[in-house]
Amino acid sequence: MDAIDRPLKMNKTHRPTILVTNDDGIFSEGIHCLADIASEFGNVLIVAPDSPQSAQGHAITLEHPLRLHKSALFEGIEAYQCSGTPVDCVKMAKHLLRRGQPVDLCLSGINHGSNASISILYSGTMSAAMEASIEGIPAVGFSLHDFDADNPHFETAKDVVRRVVQLFFEKGFGKATLLNVNIPNLPLEKIKDLRVCRQAEGLWREEFTEGKDPLGRTYYWLTGKFECHETDIESDIVALREGYVSIVPSMHNLTHFEAMESLKMQFS
Repeated sequence: MDAIDRPLKMNKTHRPTILVTNDDGIFSEGIHCLADIASEFGNVLIVAPDSPQSAQGHAITLEHPLRLHKSALFEGIEAYQCSGTPVDCVKMAKHLLRRGQPVDLCLSGINHGSNASISILYSGTMSAAMEASIEGIPAVGFSLHDFDADNPHFETAKDVVRRVVQLFFEKGFGKATLLNVNIPNLPLEKIKDLRVCRQAEGLWREEFTEGKDPLGRTYYWLTGKFECHETDIESDIVALREGYVSIVPSMHNLTHFEAMESLKMQFS
């Protein structure tokens, strides 16, 4: 069994280190919920953007310096706000704040909005988790499958986080190093169960709305509607529609292995 397959046992002399981050920013409700649950299992280090960084994907900051400041928002937890992207936050935690010291698990979120299907490619939440997995840290991104600002069911999400993290420390994730967990925005009693599934095929139908600013200058605002016609119960979108929490084991190797042989023939 590989090291990543083995569960990390907690005991009185060792409390694991859990890195918590997000893309909604350090002031968001979701990261406070995530930190509450993480602190039940280990010593928590929070490094999160100082402002919302949604849809930043895997962006990193190269053209200007980064700022890192301690935050007192989380009582009893070491926390920092970073001027950069979600991926910057993970890099600074790994290579600056925890230099030479292990991080046992990274949790990203709880994102207020879906990161199912193709949205994983745009998501700052999932890119932070992906960066951690690239660095050899098992990671999970949590998202609430709804954009309803008035009634987000974060208590449901906290229960799901607790179940997933407990599973990690009791059994491990097997060969998975990166999980994309999406949670229906429903009361806890309406959640059916957790379902391991695949990423659904979907896309955003996008357009730009044109307008004028107060100075008469033209601007364009990206809008769009997500489309997915999946009916396969093994896909994350269908699982969410049916009231299940979707858990997708994800990867950062984007090679299309099935296409390699046919493409080699084309280039021979």
